[in-house]
Amino acid sequence: MSFTKKLGVLVGGGPAPGINGVIGAATIEAIQNGFEVIGIYDGFQHLMKGELSYVRKLSVEDVSRIHFQGGSILRTARDNPTKVDKKAGRNRIPEVLDSLEKLGITCLVTIGGDDTASSASAICEAAGGKILVAHVPKTIDNDLNLPDNMPTFGFTTARQVGSDLARNLLEDARTTGRWFICVAMGRKAGHLALGIGKAIGAHVTVVAEEWPEEMRRNKKVHFDDVIAIIKGAMIKRKAMGREDGLAVVAEGVGEIIDENELKTVLGAEAPLDEHGHIRLAEVPIGSVLRKGVQNRFAERGMKITMVDVTEGYEFRCSPPVAYDMVYTRDLGYNAIRFLVDEATNTPEGSGGLVCLKASGERHLIPFSQLLDEKGHAQVRLLDINSPAYASAYRYMIRLKEEDFANEEQLQKLAEADKLSPEEFKARFGNLLNPITGKKLCE
Repeated sequence: MSFTKKLGVLVGGGPAPGINGVIGAATIEAIQNGFEVIGIYDGFQHLMKGELSYVRKLSVEDVSRIHFQGGSILRTARDNPTKVDKKAGRNRIPEVLDSLEKLGITCLVTIGGDDTASSASAICEAAGGKILVAHVPKTIDNDLNLPDNMPTFGFTTARQVGSDLARNLLEDARTTGRWFICVAMGRKAGHLALGIGKAIGAHVTVVAEEWPEEMRRNKKVHFDDVIAIIKGAMIKRKAMGREDGLAVVAEGVGEIIDENELKTVLGAEAPLDEHGHIRLAEVPIGSVLRKGVQNRFAERGMKITMVDVTEGYEFRCSPPVAYDMVYTRDLGYNAIRFLVDEATNTPEGSGGLVCLKASGERHLIPFSQLLDEKGHAQVRLLDINSPAYASAYRYMIRLKEEDFANEEQLQKLAEADKLSPEEFKARFGNLLNPITGKKLCE
């Protein structure tokens, strides 16, 4: 059988459960539509260098059962051809385009997040219609603004695996009489942390979206306020006669804490860049929060046992749960149907992001509508005004307005922290109710 069309498939960014499902479904549907399918290893890494040997022809046999597997049979890499090469003084899109043309690629499926979408958009534009591009969005953080509040693929699996692990921590806490701080991946949004915390009934879950947008944007959230939320939950639990518990914290909380306060807390251990700014990605936020909480208890003459655990890398290459296996098959199939049926009818005339509505109907977001002026996709933040967050907050054992309004309860809480009721109010009353934005004790 001779082929007149060639499809390239590549994966960029970090791993996510379900990648192989997209690869497999796209490959099978493409072959059934007369394509030769070329799997490209390591994202854009080798294409940027003009290296054409890091590819493999894919057959139906190669991919028919890979949707069960975690990871990516094509591996993945973060190399971004849209970034300006300092030596060349320009980006590497021309090299990628040249490599794709030499490989004979007429259609391209890219699987990835923001950076991969940006690269796909640039290739789509530079190709001028010669290469049709379908981008399939991927992130376990669930922070892409998809229609009908649809999850990003891999999120459901990550939440399941994360919940299983955190449930073990919850039992460990009960068995050993200690507290755990579990930091969950999600630098931009707190969906994964809240999903894990809500699923297992964590005693308190802290997400960045609890603070006003201006404070988050300017990184002006006080370190002591984050510590006070966790410690307040621990004090409330202690007043109930329990010394154990689990706090789930979104990774993104570390991104919004006042940088000067972080420098003070970390001292000589603060990882700084050449401009003296903290390298936030290198800050072990779980350890920092644990030490902060322990220090606050020590100030009251109390010693506590606490362990910090960071979850995230364990999720990324997990075998997908059934939901993600089904979801990614639909995504891979619809990416090819889009390239076959609709790609030349898009506003750009050659591609966009392919996703699904809640009904299962295919939906296209043209690249021009997907990316902002900086080349980033719009972030879907956790909605703390939603019923989903309200029910999670309701069941958290954290300080709330009623704790300060009830004199008997306030007395118990104050005694648990070796303070007077007025001192307790002064220390914890300024914390905010994340839903109303008002102080717990006016």
